[in-house]
Amino acid sequence: MFNDRVTAICTPLPGAEVSDPWGGGHDAWKVGGKMFACIGAVQRGVVVKCDSVETAEMLRAAGVGTKPAYFHRSWILLPEDCPEDELRHRIEASYSLIRAGLTRKAQAALDPWPVKGFG
Repeated sequence: MFNDRVTAICTPLPGAEVSDPWGGGHDAWKVGGKMFACIGAVQRGVVVKCDSVETAEMLRAAGVGTKPAYFHRSWILLPEDCPEDELRHRIEASYSLIRAGLTRKAQAALDPWPVKGFG
């Protein structure tokens, strides 16, 4: 199941927590209270943040994902059949971006982020 794949990637990330903030079966993964991944209830897949609108547009043009409803243009919806390595990379990159935007105090409260190339 797709949700299990996303959960397996997100759970070990330091400080990652899941909630359903809007009800209706949305799994919103957050770090420091800020969302880095969201499994939708209507649009199937996972929405993740990209480092820029240009990166998100490039990924959409390459067929990696689509524009998610209700999210800023810098977010992308990865489909349920997204390859495992791409899914992991995009979720970890989104986590790293959101984590880097937290206050120094919030970042210091988290365990180290050991993934090479991120954070």
